[in-house]
Amino acid sequence: MYYEITEKLLDFIRKSPVSFQAAEEMKKRFEENGYQYLSEKEHWNLEKGGKYVVMRNHSALIAFSVPEKDTMRFHIMASHSDSPFFKIKENPEIRVENTYTKLNVEGYGGMLMAPWFDRPLSVAGRVILRNDGKLEERLVNVDRDLVMIPSLAIHMNREANKGLSYNPQKDLLPLLGCGSEKKALMDIIAEELNVEREDILTHDLFLYNRMPGTIWGADREFVSSARLDDLQCAFASMEGMLRGLKQDSIAVHCVLDNEEVGSATKQGAASTFLKDTLRRINDGLGRSYEEYLMTLADSFMISADNAHALHPNYADKADPVNHPVINGGIVIKYNANQKYCTDAVSAAMLRGICERAGVNCQIFVNRSDIPGGSTLGNISNTQVPMNTVDIGLPQLAMHSPYETAGVKDTWSLIKAAEEFFS
Repeated sequence: MYYEITEKLLDFIRKSPVSFQAAEEMKKRFEENGYQYLSEKEHWNLEKGGKYVVMRNHSALIAFSVPEKDTMRFHIMASHSDSPFFKIKENPEIRVENTYTKLNVEGYGGMLMAPWFDRPLSVAGRVILRNDGKLEERLVNVDRDLVMIPSLAIHMNREANKGLSYNPQKDLLPLLGCGSEKKALMDIIAEELNVEREDILTHDLFLYNRMPGTIWGADREFVSSARLDDLQCAFASMEGMLRGLKQDSIAVHCVLDNEEVGSATKQGAASTFLKDTLRRINDGLGRSYEEYLMTLADSFMISADNAHALHPNYADKADPVNHPVINGGIVIKYNANQKYCTDAVSAAMLRGICERAGVNCQIFVNRSDIPGGSTLGNISNTQVPMNTVDIGLPQLAMHSPYETAGVKDTWSLIKAAEEFFS
């Protein structure tokens, strides 16, 4: 059971190298299960018993299900599609001694830089094409080992093992090619899409880690992969919603983008995407604005973004009492300064869901002398205020291009999501 679910998770991550592909994979999955695609540019004709999915920027997605009976409640589970990456700059090729070609990149999000060295990488994202006088968006994934960021040999820096400070403009530029022939990245992208190079107008392209995910450990209890933060939660939310009965509330699976850079974009948690969608659902079902506000007051949101597990080599970095462990169950996240929006009411509601689902809960609080990050729960509440709990699944090496979590925890969140959406 755990391994089957974990293999499905790894397959989903493999098909979702960056946010655009992750949103597209979820859209396909919902459409295969009878969800009708809606465009924000068109009028929505919603019906009781209907199932729908909408996207913004091709990197954020909301799927929702309207029950047959009248209900005044939204049940929302929110996560995010992005991870720390290196973004490819415009005109990316840099020639070195008329021999090497490397790519000009810049960091996206707060990443651990060291693990990006000496591992196979490739490029994925989207490009905008000129097609018969119109603009066309195309997703692209160069599905082969394409580039690598080589380390400097120990012989040339004897202090390397005493700690390094990386300059991303100098140290983190990936090697693309070698030789006098200049093969540009856009030529490779054009070949991949079977289009002419001159038809590519611009792009949103990122480096991603090509190392396949794996299940490992003495009892095969660990899973390691790129992008567990936060595709592990997005996948579990999707699976739970598809399994849930969805009879007593308007079920909403919400995956936002740009959480790793503050969420202040048109497709992030600070945007109107969730609010606009909920308002259009409300209006499409013939309800007034006052009824919309009444619905929010009786609704509940689970903000699901992975949590830090107790580290075996750095136990002193954890709170002395509240330190979740891998395979210990769903993590409820607290913060006195409201970086997380969990309070006594929302935590009690989440505990009830977990009890009914038969899964365990554990607690995360930062050490009082180590400031933590924020997530999408408190940010989205500025647009759609409702009772919200911040949760996650415990993991190690957060923001590395290769993270580690537990095979049992994905199952726990799927079961809790199924119960929530039932």
